[in-house]
Formats: sequence, structure tokens, C-alpha cells
Amino acid sequence: MTKPPLRYRLAAAVGGRVLDTLFATARFHDEGADHYRGHVDAGEPVIFVLWHGRLLPLAYHHRGQGLVTLVSRSADGEYIAGVLRHWGYGAVRGSSSRGGGPALRELVRLVRSGRSICVTADGPRGPRERIKPGALLAAQLTGRPLIPAAAGTGRAWWFEGWDRFLVPKPFASIRVAYGEPVFVQRKGGQHALDEAAGALEATMGTLMRTVDAD
Repeated sequence: MTKPPLRYRLAAAVGGRVLDTLFATARFHDEGADHYRGHVDAGEPVIFVLWHGRLLPLAYHHRGQGLVTLVSRSADGEYIAGVLRHWGYGAVRGSSSRGGGPALRELVRLVRSGRSICVTADGPRGPRERIKPGALLAAQLTGRPLIPAAAGTGRAWWFEGWDRFLVPKPFASIRVAYGEPVFVQRKGGQHALDEAAGALEATMGTLMRTVDAD
């Protein structure tokens, strides 16, 4: 595998340490973690689903757990992949617009081998908080549950790109919420995918209201 350009590796190394220092001052409060822990404790892989704008606190919260995530092949993706590797993640490169087919096949292979994965279901370009098919297809092909997750804090910087990216401020109290598992029927075809997408978006909306509540 070709190494990323030096400038991205340096930026990721520095950025990872800065974020470590930032998050070391934060306090995390979990809700609904039992929705995934039973599977993980039993050695059963799951597929975490989150919105791109809430990636940072969730990625830090699950650092060092051997998760694999899907990261776009863009320049921004190169930096994000470096930070995630710093936190112990594996990274599969691809998106719906670039390298999506091979990336999906690799994610499916990893889940079947016992690895849990996480997917930003509206990334890398949006529309914001709308489910794209990648995570749904991975769940349908493997039979493993989708675990919706959200994180929020009232003490944050917001970057007004397409995803409204959240970066917690120092000493933030971060709420993390997980929803009930969503399964996609293996032989249900497109109808099963559409049904799961609707259920997942509804659950994610509820979780977002929970973590963003004052």
C-alpha cells in the first residue's frame, strides 16, 4: 500500500495530538450503549452508523477498539484517515462517488471476518443527515445489525460546511446516544433497503434531538 504524502502524515500526527489534548478535558456520558455491547462482548461484529458532522467525538470515544471506517479518497479524507489511524482505526478508502464498489466489498469482507465497522452514512458530500446506501448494503449482505449513534454538546465550535462539523471546546460535556439495532433482510431487495433507511433516519433524528437537548 502506498504511503500518504508526507504533508498529510505530518498534519495528521500533529492534529491527532492536539485533539488528544482537547478531548482529555472532556467528559463523555453514554446512553443506550447496551444496544451494541451485547453483540461486541459476544464477538459479533456490528456496523455503527453516524452523521459526518458528528464524526470527531464519536471517533475519539471509540478509539483503540479495532474498528474499521470508510474514508473518502479526497485530500480532506487523507487527513481524516491519518487522525483515525492515530486513534487505532483501520481505514478503507472510497465513497459513493469514488471507489465505492471496491470499498463496499472490502467492508463486507471485514465484517464477515469478524471486524466491526463504522460508516458516516451521509458522507463525504451529503446531503446532510440523509442515508446513503453503503451501510445498508453492508448490513444486508452480512446480516449484521446497524447501530445508530450520535454525539452532541452545547460547548462546541461549528464549521459551516455542508455537514455542519462539530468540534467540542475544552472541558465540554459530551452526550453520546445509541439506538436500537436495525437489521436489513438479506432477501428483501430494494424494499428492505428502503424500509431500513426510513427506520434508521427516524432513529438518528431522535438520537440527535437527545444529544442536542439543553
